[in-house]
This record gives sequence, C-alpha cells and structure tokens, in this order.
Amino acid sequence: MNQNFDIIIVGGGAAGFFTAINIVEKNPKIKVAILERGSEVLGKVRVSGGGRCNVTHACFEPNELVKFYPRGEKELRGPFHQFCSGDTIEWFEKHGVELKIEDDGRMFPVSNSSQTIIDCFLKATQKLGIAVLTGQSVQSIFKKDNFWKVETQNENYIAEKLVLATGSNPKIWEMLQKEGHAIVSPVPSLFTFNIKDPRIKELPGVAAQVTVKVKDTKLVSTGPLLITHWGMSGPAILKLSAWGARILFDKNYQFTIYVNWLNDLFAEDAEKILKTLKQENAKKAVSKKSPFDFPNRLWESLVFASKIEAETKWADLSKVQLQNLVNQLTNCTFQVNGKSTFKEEFVTAGGIDLKEINFKTMESKLHENLYFAGEIVNIDAITGGFNFQNAWTSGFIVANAI
Repeated sequence: MNQNFDIIIVGGGAAGFFTAINIVEKNPKIKVAILERGSEVLGKVRVSGGGRCNVTHACFEPNELVKFYPRGEKELRGPFHQFCSGDTIEWFEKHGVELKIEDDGRMFPVSNSSQTIIDCFLKATQKLGIAVLTGQSVQSIFKKDNFWKVETQNENYIAEKLVLATGSNPKIWEMLQKEGHAIVSPVPSLFTFNIKDPRIKELPGVAAQVTVKVKDTKLVSTGPLLITHWGMSGPAILKLSAWGARILFDKNYQFTIYVNWLNDLFAEDAEKILKTLKQENAKKAVSKKSPFDFPNRLWESLVFASKIEAETKWADLSKVQLQNLVNQLTNCTFQVNGKSTFKEEFVTAGGIDLKEINFKTMESKLHENLYFAGEIVNIDAITGGFNFQNAWTSGFIVANAI
C-alpha cells in the first residue's frame, strides 16, 4: 500500500516541524506528512539549552549574524535577508510564545522551558492537519515518474515534493550519495578539551575571561573559559572547537594551546604591571591576592607554577620568577589530549556539499522537488541559538519556495 501526500518531510525535529507548519499556513490545501524514525518527535529541542531551548540569538543584522557560522557564512547571507532572528521572534509571538533576551544575547521562551516550543509545534501541526508519523525509519528514497518514493520499514509513501530535515543522519547521507549528491564527511564540532595538568587539577568551577590560541594554527578565540574536572570548557573553548573542527580532527585531538589569562594584555604590559606591584606591595606575599580580574585560587596556582613559594614577598621576587609569572599569565601552555562532547547538544560539521544547493529556495541543484532544511547540509554554528536559527531560516525558505 502506498500512502500519498503532496509533500513528505523526513525528520521530526525543529527544521522539519517549522517547514511543515509554514507550508500549510501558506497553503492550507497542501497535504503534508512528517516522518520521524524515533518514537517521539522534537527530542533535540527538548534537551537544548539545558532544557530551556535556546531558540535564537539577539543579533538582528544578517551580515553580523553570518559571522557565527564556521561553515555556511557566505551561503546564509541571502537566506538571513529573507528570514532573520527578528522574524523568528515575531513568528513565535504570533504563535503564542514570547521570547526573552539574556545578558549574553541568547534568547529563550519566557517560560524557561523547551516544552513551550514543543507544545507550540504540536498544537500547530494538529490544527493544520499535518500528519505526524513516528517509528518511520527510512530505508530508501528514489524518484519515479516525477514523484518521490520513500520506503520505511513498514510503509511506502509517495509525494510530489520531498523535504529532508534529518540533521546529521549518516544513513540518509548515504542514500543521497547514491542519488549523486556529494557529502562532506562529518566531524564533531562544539566539544570541550581534555587536559590533565597540575595547575588546574584543583580548580574545577573556576572561570576567567581569556584569549586561547592553538599552536601552529591560525585558530584564536576570546571569551569566558571554564575549568572542569576533565579539562577546559566554556564559550572560548567551544568557539575554538567549532572554528577548528576540521583542523583538530586532523590532529586527532592531540595539540597544544596557549592561554592568556589576562585576555587582551600582552606580555610587556603584564610585566609593567607586575613591576609596579613589586614596588607598591613590597612587604606583601605574592600568592595571597590576585591583582587581576580572576579568582585568587587561579592566581595562586599560577604563582606556584612560576616557582614562587607561598610566603615569597613581592620585594623578593627575582627577575627569573617575575618572567616566569609573566609567561604563566599571558602564554600559559597546556597539552590537550582528546575531547569530550558538550552536553546533549552534539553538533556535527559536515553534510551535503553547499555547492549543490540553491540557497534562494533550499532546493537540490541535482534533483527537482528535493529540498533540505537544518543541519543535514554542511552548515553549523557556535553555541548560542545559531544552529536553531539556521533551522528556522532554511525551513521558512523551503516553505516559501514550495
């Protein structure tokens, strides 16, 4: 038995639902089905942003917004002029969900719960008569007489148009390769660094505003760094992992980083400051209080790493000790040995080659009536609501085109 629809959307995640809802809102006569392989839909939405769902980011200028995408920066400029973060806010408000901006620019539902977004989507699909079919693991996709045929393990579906919104799904990528599409091989993005080092062993939970560089590369990142039980995390590290996804994969996650704990201060500036402190605090112990804007525990650790004893006074600092301290503060070397995935928000760099997609419509350049939405293509962003924005924008453009 074949089940016939006008449009089939494979993937019951953020991009799939957003596409389906926008299609039927624009044309209520269209018969749409969402096929989801799992037993429940919108799983990634549920866990995103620590269960609060980081819907988008308060960056409203398309040319600025694209800068948060290590892969897709050039391609997304046009799409963001069609549907940007401001449009996302308006769309959700129209559907009864109010969003709020946090200090770092991330945007969440006012309810602080991802369930609000899930309920919004489920209510809309129900109201619009969109078929949501779970437990549908796609086995094959092919075109027959101007129609797309999708076979799952228990059903056959036929549709005039097919939208793939399956995220990082290797099985679907494989099927697309058979249809002639090139796939950029996937590698992890957004991960934390595993570092075993006596200087940070006792400091989990300590955070500082830093600049981090990866040795022998052009990779540099600034922002908050968080010391964890297994090494280093926080926005500065996650940004580095996103921009360096390919490079760090090629290094097999074995590499050296330099951390400047003083962020934008150079070694010579740090040296001047330390020499002034040496004069002004002559009788005080160096290790006692951090003169910089980061926790005392970190300062103490860097002081000891500079071969300065706990009771050493500022006046007694030798030239060598002072130089050691400058190095620990501005060019602190750590050996990275592997990575850890960042929470459940696993993001992959890789997917359908961007050259094979028409970004005015998100349609395949190889096959008519085949569209893509969300992370199935080789686009990914740093953390902060940007990956969702790509899902909303691409879904909106597919809906418009259809």
